[in-house]
Formats: sequence, C-alpha cells, structure tokens
Amino acid sequence: MPEGPEIRRAADRIAAVLEGRRVETVRVGLPRLQKVAAQLQGHRVQAVETRGKAMLVHFEHGLTVYSHNQLYGVWRVVSGHALPESRRSLRLLLQTATDSAILYSASDISVWPVEELGLHPFLARLGPDIMAADLAWRTIAQRLQSPQFTGRKLASLYLDQGFLAGIGNYLRSEILHAASLHPLRRAASLSPGERGRLARATLAISRRSYHTGGVTLAAPLARSLQRRALEWEQRRFAVFGRAESPCYRCGSRIVRREFNSRRLYFCPVCQVE
Repeated sequence: MPEGPEIRRAADRIAAVLEGRRVETVRVGLPRLQKVAAQLQGHRVQAVETRGKAMLVHFEHGLTVYSHNQLYGVWRVVSGHALPESRRSLRLLLQTATDSAILYSASDISVWPVEELGLHPFLARLGPDIMAADLAWRTIAQRLQSPQFTGRKLASLYLDQGFLAGIGNYLRSEILHAASLHPLRRAASLSPGERGRLARATLAISRRSYHTGGVTLAAPLARSLQRRALEWEQRRFAVFGRAESPCYRCGSRIVRREFNSRRLYFCPVCQVE
C-alpha cells in the first residue's frame, strides 16, 4: 500500500495538470458515482490535497473527490486524451483540454461537499498528516506523551493513522531503526531524549522518502551502495525487506517478525528492547 510520501508525490503530479484548470470530461467506473460525474464536469479544480494516505481533489464549486488507493489503486497522469493500455479497471478519469488524470483499481472513492469532509469516517479520525509542511517534531513528541497513545507499543502506534496519518509498514520499520528504538518499546518508556530522537526521525525519514522517491537511506550511503551495484531494495532501505542482511550501522543480521499480521524489520543490536 502506498504511504504518505507516495500519495503526496502522486498528488503533486495530478496538481500539475489539474489545478486551476477546467475538467471537461469526467468518467467513472463505479455505478454509484454516475450521478456525481455530471456535477464535476465543467468545473475547475481548485487544489489537490493529501491527508495521510487519502487524496482530496477540491473543485471550485465546493465539491471534493475523496479517494484512497488501499492496496491496489494507482493514479496515472498522461498528456492528451489517449489513455494508456492497462489491464486495470478505470475508476475515475478527469480530463482537461490538454491532460488526463486517471485513477485505476481503487474502490474507496466518494464525493463530498467540502464543508462536510470532517464527517468522513476515515478523515475524521486522522492524526496530523506526516507530509504537512507545518508539522513540527515537538508536536510528535507531545503526542507520544498523550494518554491515548502513551501505553501503546511503538510497533502498533506507528501504524495507527489516528496518531500520525500517512505512516505505513516500510516507514514504521525505517523510522524506528533510525531512532535506534525497539518496536516493542512502549511510548511511556521513552525518555525525553528518546522521544525527541524518535520525533525528529519520524519527520526526517518521511520527508526524505518523499524527496527521493522512496529511498530512506541518507544520501552518502545510498550513493555508496549504488556504486556497488546493489539491488534496489538493498540500497533503498536500512532494514525493511532486508531480513538476514547485515545492518549498515553495526553489521548484525536484520530480523523479521510478524506483529499484528504485518511484517516488521529491525536490528537486534541497534534496537535493543
């Protein structure tokens, strides 16, 4: 499932062809959306926003298209009106005079009056968006001390969209490794220094992934590994997907565990419980 950085990058691409432009053609692939297609056609897109793993396309007349890619959804942007060949199911097509934005395979799509977005069952429970430009590390550190979160294990907390929106499986493993914290530590057990370290790592790793297109390693290490011609997954992540491979920090073997039916990776030496 794409995480916050991937959704934000997709939103950037869509914004580049839709924002400020009139949508001349709307096609939908879900019968329940047929009625709203006519409500969107002919109106300008005002902004494209993300909230965690959800995308919001705001129209000038007060309607917003909500979409969540879930496991299989994917946005594509193409120049012109000729659609690319695809075995995926077209769910939503928004075309301007010059470009097309296409959402394939997703099923969680709906249209809302902008003033009612706070009532959306997913959006209503989201914590701060990890990709928000104004999110500060101190806000994350404070949330780690909140009564609703402090008793939770980090492995669980860092997949809770109510804590922070946009973090998923790979970011969780990478953030906790960068902060040198074991996934089974509870937020309540963290010292002030550890909370600050974790909060800063949360922002740094998420934003690095956004800027690099999915690489969470620091640039010097990523370049060094690329020169060694390592496979993409080995030079993209510090721990995620690297079970039994050596930790780039200490050389110990990366461990994979299942936690709540989700795979989790960490270094048993750098991240002592």
